[in-house]
Amino acid sequence: MTELKIVVPCYNEEEVLSGTSIKLQLILDGLIKRKKVSNKSSIVFIDDGSSDRTWEIIESLSSSSSQINGIKLSCNRGHQNALLAGLLNVTGDVVVSIDADLQDDENSIEDMVDAYHQGHDVVYGVRSSRTSDNPLKRISAESYYKMLKLMGVNVVYNHADYRLISRRVIKALEDYQEVNIFLRGLIPSIGFSSAVVTYERKERFAGESKYPFRKMVSLALNGLTSFTSFPLRLIAILGLLIFSATMILSIWALWVSIFDERAVPGWASSVLPMYLLGGIQLFSIGVIGEYIGKIYMETKERPRFIIEKTI
Repeated sequence: MTELKIVVPCYNEEEVLSGTSIKLQLILDGLIKRKKVSNKSSIVFIDDGSSDRTWEIIESLSSSSSQINGIKLSCNRGHQNALLAGLLNVTGDVVVSIDADLQDDENSIEDMVDAYHQGHDVVYGVRSSRTSDNPLKRISAESYYKMLKLMGVNVVYNHADYRLISRRVIKALEDYQEVNIFLRGLIPSIGFSSAVVTYERKERFAGESKYPFRKMVSLALNGLTSFTSFPLRLIAILGLLIFSATMILSIWALWVSIFDERAVPGWASSVLPMYLLGGIQLFSIGVIGEYIGKIYMETKERPRFIIEKTI
């Protein structure tokens, strides 16, 4: 029978852990009773170097239930690395990843297991709508997914990191050794048969979001630069357009200086190109710098995470 592991990355989630464990255990017990998963199935909390009582609570939950296990990272390594630590260090036939706040509907786990039994190695949890988001977040998120698609990145629209993957997908994932992890783009690139389960995203039932705007922007940039060189190609296209515009501007400035006596000598040919080309150069250097920074991180080959202890 299928052994299921539910991996839950946590960072300073002491306010939600008890409630989350109860809800996930109810889901797990239901699946076991209906003989959809093995009674060896369990929940694994990954403590991503929390500074609050998160690990103490995980230890307490583990001591009171054989269905709960824990992995503690030596320091904070970020959501993607914490999630990867869980995926690569648990046993089981299938693994479901879900955030500790349970804004992603945990009841969809059964639908994911059903899809796996129908022959799918990857089952993506996809939000059915973004009505719960404020207008700015909704527009920016939807625009980001569309932009990634336009640039050739293989992502699932409105899918975050709520998914089921089989053991052979995890085995394939072990071969990917890059330091800059963006699982939303990495998992679809592996291939295998996939399905989608839709759900309504909920509000947090306790605590505050541990993913502020700064971290969301960082993840977005990482996803963009990890899977496409399109921004570098865009610089070349932009350079060609600027060159064309500069040639037209030069012809116009020459015409004004010859045929219009009111023109101030030298203003067009010096000021406009200086500002225009200066801005383009700074922008281009910034984009190139992003890629050089990623090359720098990859060449150091530092471990993506270090496990301090497990329970």
